[in-house]
Amino acid sequence: MNALFTDAMRLREVGPGVFDGELDKHWTIGPKVHGGAMLALCANAARTALGQPGVQPVAVSGNYLWAPDPGPMRLVTSIRKRGRRIGVVDVELNQGERTAVHAVITLGEPEHKVAPLLSANPVVDLMAPEPPADVAPIGPGHRLAGLVHLADGCDVRPLVSTLEPTDGRPPVIQMWVRPRGTAPDVLFALMCGDVSAPVSFAVDRTGWAPTVQLTAYLRGLPADGWLRVVCTCMQIGQDWFDEDHTVVDCEGRIVVQSRQLAMVPAT
Repeated sequence: MNALFTDAMRLREVGPGVFDGELDKHWTIGPKVHGGAMLALCANAARTALGQPGVQPVAVSGNYLWAPDPGPMRLVTSIRKRGRRIGVVDVELNQGERTAVHAVITLGEPEHKVAPLLSANPVVDLMAPEPPADVAPIGPGHRLAGLVHLADGCDVRPLVSTLEPTDGRPPVIQMWVRPRGTAPDVLFALMCGDVSAPVSFAVDRTGWAPTVQLTAYLRGLPADGWLRVVCTCMQIGQDWFDEDHTVVDCEGRIVVQSRQLAMVPAT
């Protein structure tokens, strides 16, 4: 099977606003399809259905109803608004007779190569534009190799020391990511808004942490190079935790911000 991200995002229109796609074993965490990859596929379906040049998914909000297995997906879109600057599209990602993700996609033109009026970017002083030589990619022998299968389709280089349990301080997980064989695009950047290991690693809860809801904002178009990802949280409860991603491109611009609500692993 081909592990390229661009192939994973391909859609085939089978009816008005209805598309078939497939997320195979390369886009899984453990046995289940990666939530960020599903959200990116929903964003692509919305963008394709709206069909307006220059428009991108600037806000993507998804509710995860169940965790599908790798394989064929059907995406059903419904255009709620087609405005001069903003479009809104509902997307259901289905497998078989069940809806796995219900997403609402807001589309518009993201800011690109424009200096912000104000920016609090925590990543540029924390991480270099490229991973240091001693930061290993997820692959054979890596502690995450048997879990993070999407490393087949993209180069993922976590700073392993940031995955360790903390002494009560909030986690600051850091990793560098880029797709294989191509430059990162907006869909890949959106997927990276869910690429980190769960922040529950900070309290030594390393099991499956299912995402319940995730919202991501596309702030700009990524430059060709590594994406830097910092993952933090405000609170890890007994049952629920929040998780924030900040994704910065090699030129130091924030390209994606995301926040999700997920369930704390039992162990």
